[in-house]
Amino acid sequence: MTTGACFPVNEQTPQPIDLDPTIARFASAERTADLGRTHFIGIGGAGMSVLAEMLHQQGVDVDGSDMQPGAKTERLVSLGIPVSIGQHEGNVRDAQVVVYSSAIKADNPEIVAAAAQGSRIVHRSDILALLMHGRRAVTVAGAHGKTTTSSMLAHILTHGGTGALSDPSYAIGGSIQGPDGAMIDGGHAGAGDVLVAEADESDGSFAKYAPQIAIVTNAEPDHLDHYGDAEAYRAAFVDHLGHARGAIVVCADDASALAVLRQLDAATAAHAIAYGTTSREDVGELNGARYVHIAAETEHAGDGAESFTLDMPASVAEGRMDASGDDEGVVHVPVTLAVPGLHNARNATAAIVAATLLGMDPHQAAEAVPTFLGAARRFQIRAQVNGVTVVDDYAHHPTEIAALLDAARRRYPDATIHVLFQPHLFSRTKFFAKEFADALGSADDVIVTGVFPARERQQDFPDVGAATIADMAGADAPIDVEERMETAAQMIAMRAKPGDVVFTVGAGDITKMVPVIAHVLEAHAGKDD
Repeated sequence: MTTGACFPVNEQTPQPIDLDPTIARFASAERTADLGRTHFIGIGGAGMSVLAEMLHQQGVDVDGSDMQPGAKTERLVSLGIPVSIGQHEGNVRDAQVVVYSSAIKADNPEIVAAAAQGSRIVHRSDILALLMHGRRAVTVAGAHGKTTTSSMLAHILTHGGTGALSDPSYAIGGSIQGPDGAMIDGGHAGAGDVLVAEADESDGSFAKYAPQIAIVTNAEPDHLDHYGDAEAYRAAFVDHLGHARGAIVVCADDASALAVLRQLDAATAAHAIAYGTTSREDVGELNGARYVHIAAETEHAGDGAESFTLDMPASVAEGRMDASGDDEGVVHVPVTLAVPGLHNARNATAAIVAATLLGMDPHQAAEAVPTFLGAARRFQIRAQVNGVTVVDDYAHHPTEIAALLDAARRRYPDATIHVLFQPHLFSRTKFFAKEFADALGSADDVIVTGVFPARERQQDFPDVGAATIADMAGADAPIDVEERMETAAQMIAMRAKPGDVVFTVGAGDITKMVPVIAHVLEAHAGKDD
């Protein structure tokens, strides 16, 4: 029987599409110039939009699709990158390469169409690994602190670097607050030879990277839905650091990161630098790593300025990548930050050490830090209405929340601290409910609202919600529950009085509640409870 089909009909059962993000899809000799037309599925995502923009800046023919428009898609369109709203098989027609993130599943219509037409289907990490070729790459990995640390390093190089260091490329999963208050996008293809990038550990894809310098801010267990247990999670960091071509920089204040450092093989550990607030005598075994001590740390109430001194081994201060020979003394580097919190002192230390290893004088690197105002949604003051300060923060892990509230207490020692918290992921809420309750308990007033699902589905976690956290808190804990986010925002605003501080906290869309809170504060100014 004759049909009008142009291609033979495949009557066999279609083979499943493999979307394993840990498998490298490009050969070592391939470069961005070899890509051809490249289509991003979910191009409006923070991590995807950055990569699309960088490829576009390098002359690659880029387009993409997303389920809904937003600030990222609008920016991409303004740059000349076509974006289709909605995901349909026609969007990938004639695309040589189709890029997906871990949020995209194998039954996505664009994935199915790409496979049918023979497009190369690659994970976003493959594109990032490709962008590292020919550059001195610095990756920043960790359960938290990635965006701030990578933003700090990019800022140091941009504002303090010279020559090849002065215009770095960077791929950061968020915007940066510029000195003039404007928001700077997290993706830039610079003329220099350095690329600063976040290394996302959530799906194991950071195993593909072979950076010149690998930073680990912490290895506190997270994403256990992927790894299964803390041991497997730490093992992924050991593997990641083993791929570094130069130095590795690890925070010894974090017990899990310290455990990772101690598990490194001798060849890798020989290029390791640890940093932390504990004295060298008390930090314990470092597997041969050199140690940078964060000393004399203080934070000023009111403006939140953070001051400390880095006690840096001479070999590190000289930018030597290895530990050969004995260090001759210690170099003392004073540092002042505009962003508050001991956690930011740690982040800045990692960034200054990396900049020094890239060739900057450590004092010059430290002098560039005070003008850094933070990544977007990191202790970002969004409104001040009738004596109430509204601060927005991306914290979505218990340790991040604990660090945030510690910084809040130090900056606003006499204020009542209110927190509107939106959990991010059902799995994270399930695994760390008790830790979330403990961290939030240090605030004066907390409302937990509905879980932001991201890539997960409520039906897979029928017993997990805002109450999961509240149920783990003690009877006296100041934690209430309101699943409806806008109602929760109105409630928290009604409780605030002049002199108080209200935090919107979470990695989802809780940031949209800042205008709601500000409106209620304005409407009820001067009224009695």
